[in-house]
Amino acid sequence: MYDSDQDSGGGPAPHSTAWQKALTVVQEVRPPFIPAGAHAMTVVVEHPPGSPGTPPHRHSGPAFGYVIEGEMRLELEGDPERIVRAGEAFWEPGGDVIHYQDGNARDDVPLRFTVTMLCEPDRPMLVLVEEEELARRRHLRAPRPS
Repeated sequence: MYDSDQDSGGGPAPHSTAWQKALTVVQEVRPPFIPAGAHAMTVVVEHPPGSPGTPPHRHSGPAFGYVIEGEMRLELEGDPERIVRAGEAFWEPGGDVIHYQDGNARDDVPLRFTVTMLCEPDRPMLVLVEEEELARRRHLRAPRPS
């Protein structure tokens, strides 16, 4: 019988070094804050082809995401709209920052992405922003592509 913790000579088996090549860093950021007593929530979001995604909203804490399939149209308050493609990561600071878009940038393939959020206790992980507030903060939105 073979003991996986020992080599054939009776000593400890050498550890594989394959794990050293198995890791790829896709994003490294320093969030501006983490809510006191935060809890983490990881979700998978799926938008069909052409979907505009979630209406303008905000999160109570930072959110870190990765596009699994498709292309996401991402727009955060103060930043220009951009496309995040499958295999790319994104993040948002949360708090007061409005997340304008997370829609599917393509009308021929679905969009699927995962997001891990550090949520403030006893607050919803996502809160929609009312039209009146969007109008008041219009000056904070980056210019739209023409």
